[in-house]
Amino acid sequence: MGSQGMGGDADVIVVGAGPAGATAAYYLATHGVDVLVLEKSAFPREKVCGDGFTPRSVRELVAMGVPMREEDGWIRNKGLRVYGGGHRLELPWPELDEFPSWGVSRTRRDFDDTLARHARAAGARIQELTNVTGPVLDERTGHVVGVTARPVDEAGRRAGDEVTYRAPLVISADGVSGRLALALGIEKNPRRPMGVAVRTYFRTRRHDDDWMESHLELWDGAPNRSNLLPGYGWIFGLGDGTANVGLGSVSSTAAATKIDYKDLLQRWVANTPASWEFTPENQVGPVRSAALPMGFNRKPHYTRGLMLVGDSGGMVNPFNGEGIAYAMQAARRAAEVVAQSRAKTTDAARESTLATYPRIMAEELGGYYTLGRVFVKLIEHPEVMRICTRYGLPRPALMRLTLKLLADVYEPRGGDLSDRFIAALTRIAPAA
Repeated sequence: MGSQGMGGDADVIVVGAGPAGATAAYYLATHGVDVLVLEKSAFPREKVCGDGFTPRSVRELVAMGVPMREEDGWIRNKGLRVYGGGHRLELPWPELDEFPSWGVSRTRRDFDDTLARHARAAGARIQELTNVTGPVLDERTGHVVGVTARPVDEAGRRAGDEVTYRAPLVISADGVSGRLALALGIEKNPRRPMGVAVRTYFRTRRHDDDWMESHLELWDGAPNRSNLLPGYGWIFGLGDGTANVGLGSVSSTAAATKIDYKDLLQRWVANTPASWEFTPENQVGPVRSAALPMGFNRKPHYTRGLMLVGDSGGMVNPFNGEGIAYAMQAARRAAEVVAQSRAKTTDAARESTLATYPRIMAEELGGYYTLGRVFVKLIEHPEVMRICTRYGLPRPALMRLTLKLLADVYEPRGGDLSDRFIAALTRIAPAA
């Protein structure tokens, strides 16, 4: 197998300690599962993200018992402030039974570190600076029975010999690259949406704004500002003297675009009002970018002893580019399925239970993501974006429904007319 030694065995190995991996590890540990997490970086570390979390993410944090105290660096927000088509609208998060009515902001550097520490406190073993190089397969069945990995230093350079770690189940939470999935021949679907996010930080007096701010008009640099891009710019205050400033754009397929998104962000920032203080002198750190795999663009989410959770399974919301909430939701469901499978007395029964995970994810998110793919195809047309921003924003009732749909914050059972309408749409849409 190319290994120079044998690592510690576990009931489950989780590859990656980001939100998906840390959440899976937390829930597995609380279910009494011996879980080993292998993470290539060392905490705390940077990740490209908007650092703004909707009530859907907050619900997952509450379920895990993660404290969100202001003195620890969490800043609450009460809704979304939207700009577009010459209009400005403030949309509070809805009051719903199934969701809190507030979101939070926290840098991913602190957010991911907090979740990893929370998983450790629950009993998960997290081994940092360990770069997983591939799956270990049972020669007879082709099942994943572990992984190979090598120690690395903080710069990612090899720092030791390759080691084999064994477990009867591996959870892939290794991000958009999906290396473990690729090793099993699970390719991403190029016909599913793919997003791009770029962001940086600025020192600003607006750092404690209690609204998440979204700007719906992004221009690709064409003459006369004629081409609106499908996406939005954001400003999320972090309460520490800085704000996360970035933009996200989306394509209905994984085809590469010729747009320089880092340059687009710089041009957008340069045209913001002087009162925002987004000047080169106030910029903190470089502009960074990341790909956003959307709409279940890699499936199956379980096969041959390997579960895909989070970005590795393309679980980013096509409507708004949010991935954290869905990574955590999938991790919670995956842990529940694993716990149930361990109660079975035969290999066949365990495998049958593990195979329910893709069905659960399809039932919970498949129809909604199908709607999201339709939405992306529509807003790729600049004239559609123009009509939506110019004529949709002045209608608060329509925008409140739109907020529920785009943020995926609605009552799936009951609720008001808008909740029932969205729920009906997701039930009708095929979970492809």
